[in-house]
Amino acid sequence: MSLKKWFGKYTGTLRSIKPLYVINNLLSYNKLKHNKDLYKKYNIQKSIFGNIGYGDLKNKSTDVPWIDQPNAAEKVKAHPQFAAFDSQTQSAILQFIEKGFLILEGFYSKTETDALTNEIEDLLDKKKTDFNFTGKKIMDAYEESTVVNSFFRNSRLLKILNFLMGKEVVPFQTINFVEGSEQRAHSDSIHMTTEPEGYLIAAWTALEDCDENNGPLFYFPGSHRLPFVSCLDYESGNTQWTLGNNSYKNYEDKIEALIKEKQLQKKYFHAKRGDVLLWHANLLH
Repeated sequence: MSLKKWFGKYTGTLRSIKPLYVINNLLSYNKLKHNKDLYKKYNIQKSIFGNIGYGDLKNKSTDVPWIDQPNAAEKVKAHPQFAAFDSQTQSAILQFIEKGFLILEGFYSKTETDALTNEIEDLLDKKKTDFNFTGKKIMDAYEESTVVNSFFRNSRLLKILNFLMGKEVVPFQTINFVEGSEQRAHSDSIHMTTEPEGYLIAAWTALEDCDENNGPLFYFPGSHRLPFVSCLDYESGNTQWTLGNNSYKNYEDKIEALIKEKQLQKKYFHAKRGDVLLWHANLLH
């Protein structure tokens, strides 16, 4: 078993030891060597094999995604590509700017969603993939399956994502669930911070109807406009050699307090099979 797969399943204290991540990076040199030039650009005084955090970025960009800029709705409506979308998608795009998410109803057919569900079950049966250490998430099944990969790189979906980001997106991760993750409210930016901030977007596809009885996804509309929260904004407990024992819990507590302070309203996505939800990097969900 590779270190990556072993570490993906392991649940013990070794997960908190930073040198193990360095070893994993050494084994992934070919994927990381291009970062040498980026480290110079952003004045990161670290090895590409070491651990890196938001505080290591000294030369932060002033670039802001176009959908987060002032008068974004007007800019979007004036863009020539906007007219190429149908009216339903246009309305959804404008909602994304205002609320941080959009819903594409009936984006996939029953045949397509059944094919993906059957494929995941087959991959699990053949042990080509498995749940990670959470016991809830199946990570990067697209690497093992052309069926999953076809969802991952759906051309109609990528067209919308590219427009929202104002750049060509780079798909890099899939997560499949048989049951919901039961995570507390969080922003994806804490897990996958981008520089400049905001250049991350997620797509979630319902493979069955979802209501209050089977764990619907929840989100807080408009929360994407709040300042990004990094590990510098709460007591992580991280040291040079280890991750803090309660680092992520402290982050979740920080977000919970923020939700109460801003009196954010929780909404649930009662999806129909084939619906797709897109959300902003900083949307709390």
